[in-house]
Amino acid sequence: MTCPVISLARQLIQCPSLSPCDAGCQAIMIKRLVSIGFTVEEMHFGATQNFWAWRGAGATLVFAGHTDVVPPGDEHLWKNPPFEPIILDGILYGRGAADMKGSLAAMLVAAERFVALHPDHHGRLAFLITSDEETAATNGTVKVIETLMARGEQLDYCLVGEPSSTERLGDVIKNGRRGSLTAHLCIEGTPGHVAYPHLADNPIHRALPALQELAATQWDTGNQFFPATSMQYVDVQAGTGSSNVIPGQCHVQFNFRFSTELTAERIKQKVAALLNRHQLSYRIEWVLSGLPFLTAPGTLVNAVINAVQHYSGLQPELLTTGGTSDGRFIALTGAQVVELGPVNATIHKINECVRASDLQLLSRMYQRVMEQLIA
Repeated sequence: MTCPVISLARQLIQCPSLSPCDAGCQAIMIKRLVSIGFTVEEMHFGATQNFWAWRGAGATLVFAGHTDVVPPGDEHLWKNPPFEPIILDGILYGRGAADMKGSLAAMLVAAERFVALHPDHHGRLAFLITSDEETAATNGTVKVIETLMARGEQLDYCLVGEPSSTERLGDVIKNGRRGSLTAHLCIEGTPGHVAYPHLADNPIHRALPALQELAATQWDTGNQFFPATSMQYVDVQAGTGSSNVIPGQCHVQFNFRFSTELTAERIKQKVAALLNRHQLSYRIEWVLSGLPFLTAPGTLVNAVINAVQHYSGLQPELLTTGGTSDGRFIALTGAQVVELGPVNATIHKINECVRASDLQLLSRMYQRVMEQLIA
């Protein structure tokens, strides 16, 4: 007999939902949620499909995730076509198997079992699903959260199904994420001929001492849950392509992954002070992708730890490492937010995969969280 979790995961993987396209995934989920008594509100913004679904009333536990996936790359390098899922030696292969259609299947089947056992559950069980997480993330979860907050919706707990595990299912729980702030810096100079440097002002030469100091700056030392803030240069461009022309501008892009020890405004102030101290002529534009958030040990963290321990015997590690996730938007509501999902070793790679048994176990973990918080 086919496992319900694996069957649904395969069905979702078959939908080629390249971000922000949903390709029918949400219709599959909505139909099953409606059949067990959920009210579903579709919230589409631009090309992005989202839905908010709920059942019951009271303290609200939200399961959040995304149906979109990244491009599969060279399909000839896959063991099987990326949108034709296959199980080999107990491992499910397909684009989105780990990130994060496997988690979506585990969530939904867990909800079906939970409702069958607790049809009159005391709290509210909800789903927040988007097709815009892997790329811009501008018309997805953030827009749904803005809508919910505007009408006064109360969210208490949220479990995001991002692949948090590193070596074994449940060995890592993400109870927060660092903020992400990107700077687009243009340092101005005066172009000229390299043979007449006294008639020009080389912006690369002017920039180097400031950029070196910026790279050497210790922004903070982190705290119990966060590593120290990291600043990384990701792009430096100048010149015309000619070896005898001093450029007129130097463009630099750099990113901060920052902890709760810093604010975005404080980072901007410190960078401006450094650039001004070096007497640079510059323009700078900032893009804030997300603020840091942290869910301290408490009701939700304890429930997730309990579920992992019950089904795997592991003592999960609480970490805030990695990139950003949609948890950063949900945390703005004041909800406790935790991420628990499959092993992330193959996400975004050729031959993305997940152990089929892990998805079944993950679904049981999700169900146990529901039973602890809203049964």
